[in-house]
Amino acid sequence: MNTYMANENTVERKWFVVDAAGQVLGRLATEVATVLRGKHKPTFTPHVDCGDYVIVINADKIELTGDKWLDKKYYSHSHYPGGLRTKSAKDLLEKFPERLVELAVKGMLPKTKLGDANYKKLFVYAGNEHKHQAQKPEVMVIKG
Repeated sequence: MNTYMANENTVERKWFVVDAAGQVLGRLATEVATVLRGKHKPTFTPHVDCGDYVIVINADKIELTGDKWLDKKYYSHSHYPGGLRTKSAKDLLEKFPERLVELAVKGMLPKTKLGDANYKKLFVYAGNEHKHQAQKPEVMVIKG
């Protein structure tokens, strides 16, 4: 019996929609990253992009546990001396509500070209509406 190896021609992709309202950020991000990589499929092949598309709605209603709204920091640097900027999770949610989910999921994907290809299949929206109705996405339920 031979080992099955998927390739780009044999991969079938589905679309999933996830409602992030009331979900804990890290637990949501692990489930989404798993689906983006394709690890939920029996035909998973590590060197092939065999994941599915994921649409996350209601990203502005995400939850964080403990005091993370003020204690969790997001950093950016301008590459100039003294150019370090920090934002708390609360500030980031107010200004860019989608970015919390995007950064959490991106951190759980591989740091390679394959991880970049996986990340491009993620679509995050702050509100309840998305523009991918034509793809007929299935509802994905996150446990927890």
